[in-house]
Amino acid sequence: MIRTSFNGDWLLGNKSGFFSEMQGKSTPLRSITLPHDAMIERSREKPETGASSHLHALGYFPEGEYEYKKKFFVPEEYRHKRVTVEFEGVYANAMVYINGNFAGQHPFGYSNFYVKTDRFLKYGEENEIKVISLNYKDTRWYSGAGIYRNTKLIVGELVHVAIDGVKISTPEITNKRAVVSVATVIENEGLSTRTVNVHTKIIDSNGLVVASDIAPVTTFAGENAIIRQRIYVRTPKLWSVGMPNLYTCRTCIIDDNEQLDEESTSFGIRSLTLDPDQGICINGEVVKLRGACIHHDNGVIGAATIERAEERRVEILKNAGFNALRSAHHPMSKGLLDACDRLGMLVMDESFDMWTSTKCDHDYALQFPLWWEKDIEAMVDKDFNHPSVIMYSIGNEILETGRAVDSTCGRKLAEKIRSLDNTRYVTNSINLLLSIIDEIAKSRETEIQEGINTVMNNIKDQMAAATSSEMATQKTAESFAYVDIAGYNYAESRYVQDKERFPNRVIVGSETFPETIDKNWKLVKENSHVIGDFTWTGWDYIGEAGIGKFSYDTDESASGVAGLYPWLAAWCGDIDITGNRRPVSYYREIVFGLRKDPFIAVQRPEHFGKQQIPSMWSWSDTVSSWSWNGYEGKPVMVEVYADADEVELLVNGKKVGRAAAGEDHRFKAIFETVFESGEITAVAFTKGLETGRMTLQSASGNVQLQIEPDRTEITASDRDLSFVMISLVGDNGSLFNNFDRKVMIQVEGAGILQGFGSANPKSEENFFDTERTTFDGKVLAVIRPISSGKIILNVSAEGCDSQTVVINVLNV
Repeated sequence: MIRTSFNGDWLLGNKSGFFSEMQGKSTPLRSITLPHDAMIERSREKPETGASSHLHALGYFPEGEYEYKKKFFVPEEYRHKRVTVEFEGVYANAMVYINGNFAGQHPFGYSNFYVKTDRFLKYGEENEIKVISLNYKDTRWYSGAGIYRNTKLIVGELVHVAIDGVKISTPEITNKRAVVSVATVIENEGLSTRTVNVHTKIIDSNGLVVASDIAPVTTFAGENAIIRQRIYVRTPKLWSVGMPNLYTCRTCIIDDNEQLDEESTSFGIRSLTLDPDQGICINGEVVKLRGACIHHDNGVIGAATIERAEERRVEILKNAGFNALRSAHHPMSKGLLDACDRLGMLVMDESFDMWTSTKCDHDYALQFPLWWEKDIEAMVDKDFNHPSVIMYSIGNEILETGRAVDSTCGRKLAEKIRSLDNTRYVTNSINLLLSIIDEIAKSRETEIQEGINTVMNNIKDQMAAATSSEMATQKTAESFAYVDIAGYNYAESRYVQDKERFPNRVIVGSETFPETIDKNWKLVKENSHVIGDFTWTGWDYIGEAGIGKFSYDTDESASGVAGLYPWLAAWCGDIDITGNRRPVSYYREIVFGLRKDPFIAVQRPEHFGKQQIPSMWSWSDTVSSWSWNGYEGKPVMVEVYADADEVELLVNGKKVGRAAAGEDHRFKAIFETVFESGEITAVAFTKGLETGRMTLQSASGNVQLQIEPDRTEITASDRDLSFVMISLVGDNGSLFNNFDRKVMIQVEGAGILQGFGSANPKSEENFFDTERTTFDGKVLAVIRPISSGKIILNVSAEGCDSQTVVINVLNV
């Protein structure tokens, strides 16, 4: 099958009603390139009074109905071929029309689907495809809208490898050889029986053929045939987190020396085992999952799933110490899985956020009964050949898990996955509090109207008791019985007690609070049946606005978990929405044992002395900076994170104090001092010997623009981007974090501005203007190529000399 990008030359407009179209009142269309998020380009809506729970969930972006159109020429030669359009994801309720005829639909916004076009095509002529997407009150987080993932045009001969028809497993592995089992589905859409040869080659990362096999297969008209080949790779290079070695399986269909089809499939050779005595092992070695939950939006470019954005996220998360990602709460994109394979990141791929009980007025529960099997099949087809995927999650905080009759739905999901893929494990991310929430409501003699996040935040201290209760144990017993790994959302209080209650149960902390990472990681290390911890959340995201906010005195605390407009982001990620690591990220790296130097984080001095009111998803409100202009001589609190016995703090060489740190003190020492411009230094000591230090210098001199593209050479591809971080720095290169100002950007030449924004979690600015105010001294521009050549960025800001950066765009 020949796959080509179908991303270019689309037109977009708001969907017009039938009668509006009849009256010639259809909305104007504009040219765009996919992947594209239609929602991120809209102005946000401020509720008239208070916070609307639904608008808060979306980051106050409005819902909408969108229409995408594209003209494409179909040559006459395609009349005797098969033509299919692939959609990796359309949010949501997609309806597809070709030449005005209904061609297909797909309600779920996160899974792959295909539309066979042959019966609708006009050969030798121009054709039109139209896609309608609708989203309204159907999600608990920012979803984005429209055709936000890739599209492809797939053209094949009548006899071809079926789409998603190559499944590769590695059932036997030794140091000397590995069995690569390749199951290939051959599809015959012709009118006669054909006998063809299937040539399969295994190619290593250097391009060398290391094993091959040829087998004949006879296919009948209108039927599929499956051929299974056992191919032996000698001295295999195994895939692991530390050594993500990949192979390519090249499958060719040959008939009388004519090649009818060819497929290339990337895969890795690795083994998985699981038991409560060792936990999870990859290639025989125990691996503890240092996990991050992530939503699917890419910050300032919204939900647009452009491969380079996905790859960059994995790069940053891995550099921050994570080795595993949980997609929350929907199947991952293909681009993200490819990046996890290449870079060595393990994956828990999650299917749904609901089954048959709605969490929003119009969510997927309305389609689940008819569509769940197709969407499970799509997820497994997408994941099967990715070595990074080690488990499937059948749901997140599903209401049915505490109900005996309804929970049987989960058994069907688990068994469906096992029937499609028995090489990986099945889990369910269960919130035990939610599983007994009906009983809690009865005890209160009232209906609980709040969302689960609000309920959890409100009961705080009682949550551990509720999740550890005998009621929770009994209510969830069946739901945990049919999975391989028990996913515990916010239930670390059960880890130790459940080892005795359920000696065969393997547990993963599928969602945990950032504030308790040290306690949770200690439990993971000390208990073999607990295989890892997935924090909420690794990367900040749009929507669920303000759940990680830090309030002071009574400011905003009355709104509960919801952040009132103009809150935009959740503000609970280790990494902010522009890709910068926040102080909690370095703290976590120390807890994981991956960083020896201490880390300095300074509480914002404007809040000194105020009562702190964190949410359960908050970290401290800190910035790693010693540039607090305007606060000279004023008190400030300094946090130092360290895996050392003690930490000494110095300001301009003068000792502020010395305090205990390390695991017994939660890896944190806190000092009160007075801000003085200059430098602040933290020195770590263990057994009296220095083990590391960190110094921050105050920014000095003039405010300058520092422009840092992540790459100055990119390709002329709809899959590539350049991320340009713009910072306000002093003459000495240190960050001016509290001299924020508007930055203006102009993009000329072979590229466009895909998105422009800061990490400010409650800004009223948008992501598509050419002016944006920095936050903590930084703002990010994302540049997308449109052709080969040069992209010229002109950047200016008030009081700063303008800067110019050139990005070279190479032919693909």
